[in-house]
Amino acid sequence: MPEFALEKEQEERAGRLRALAAERLHPLAARGEPGRVNRPLLAALGELGLLERLFDSGALELCLLRESLAYGCTEAETALALQGLGGFPVVRGGSAAQRERWLPAVRRGAAVAAFALSEPGAGSDAAALALRAEPDGEGWRLTGEKRWISNAPEADFYTVFARTGEAAGARGVTAFLVPADRPGLTGEGLEMLSPHPIGALAFDGVPVGPADLLGEPGRGFRLAMDTLNRFRPSVGAFAVGMARAALDAAVAHTARREAFGGVLGDLQAVAHRIAEMATRTEAARLLVHAAAAAYDAGAPDVARRVAMAKLLATETAQYVVDHAVQLHGARALQRGHLLEHLYREVRAPRIYEGASEVQRTIIARELYREAGVADTAGTAGAVGVAGAVEGVR
Repeated sequence: MPEFALEKEQEERAGRLRALAAERLHPLAARGEPGRVNRPLLAALGELGLLERLFDSGALELCLLRESLAYGCTEAETALALQGLGGFPVVRGGSAAQRERWLPAVRRGAAVAAFALSEPGAGSDAAALALRAEPDGEGWRLTGEKRWISNAPEADFYTVFARTGEAAGARGVTAFLVPADRPGLTGEGLEMLSPHPIGALAFDGVPVGPADLLGEPGRGFRLAMDTLNRFRPSVGAFAVGMARAALDAAVAHTARREAFGGVLGDLQAVAHRIAEMATRTEAARLLVHAAAAAYDAGAPDVARRVAMAKLLATETAQYVVDHAVQLHGARALQRGHLLEHLYREVRAPRIYEGASEVQRTIIARELYREAGVADTAGTAGAVGVAGAVEGVR
C-alpha cells in the first residue's frame, strides 16, 4: 500500500530527482538574487519536464516531486510550487483562449505565474477579501491591495480574487486573470525572511472584462479553495524534504565530530535526539503519503487527513531543523551553511496555505462532523478559514 511503502521504481525516481536537484538545479539557484524571480531556474524546471509533471501528476506523485526537490534545492521546489499555485486556476477555470495564451509558457517556465489572494486584512480569513471589482460597462475596475504575494511584483500574470458582491462573504468573490502590464497595476517587493520573491500589489482602477474571468462571477472563492486543496497535501512533502536533509546532515556531522574523547554520536543524549528526529520525520512522511493517496482516491475524510499531514509535517520540519542546528553549533548559523538556509526556509510553511492553528481547527471540525455531534470545539467558522493564506505562496 502506498500509505506504508513506496514502490521500488518510485524510490529510485525520487533518488534521481534528489541528485538532479543538487547537481543541476542548485547551481542555478545559487546564482540567483535573493528576493527576485530566478528565471533561468524556472526555465530549467520547464526544460527538464518537471513543470509538466506539476500539473499532470496525482497528489502522491506531486508529493514525491516536491519532497525530492526540497531535499536537494529548496529554491527549485518553491519556484515549481509557485507556478502551480498561479497556473492551476487557469487549468481549472480558464477559457480556451486563456489556457492557450498562458499555459504552454507556464509549463515551459517562460511565463511566471502568481496566486494573488492574501490582503493586509484578509489572511487566515480568506473570505474577508476587500479588493473591489466595481462594475464599469461590460467589465469591472479593480481597486485595492494584495499583500504577501509570492512572485510579485515580477510575475507575468496574476490570478486575482476580488469582491464583485453577488452575495456576502465567500459567495461574492470572483477570480480574474490579470496580465502584469495592465494599466493601474503596480507593485513592490517585500523584504521577508524567506529568500523567494514576495511582494505587494496595488490596484488603482485596473480594468478587467469578461475575457479576463476565471470561471463564473461569484464563484472565485471556490476556485481558490480548489487550488489550495490541490497543493496542500504536498506542502507537507516540501517540509519532509527539508527535514530529511537536516536529519542527514545531523547524522553525518555527529558521526564524525570529535568531542569528549569520542564523537558526538557516542553521547547518549545526542544519539537519542537523532533517533527522535528520525522517528518524527518518518512519521510525517508516512502521514503525507497517506493523505496524498487519500486525495487521489477521493476519500471522504481527505480534508482531515490533509490537514493532519500538513500540520505534522511542517511542525516536524521546524523541530528537526532546529535540533540539527543545535547539534552543529555555531557553524550552522554561518551564512551559506545548509542548515542556515533551511532554518530560514522552514518557518514559513507553518503559516502559508493554512497556518497550523487553522489546520487544528479543520481537524477538530471534521472529527465532530464525522461523529455527527454538535460543534463543541467552536470550529463552526472554519469553512471561512479553510484556505488560510496569510503569506500564501
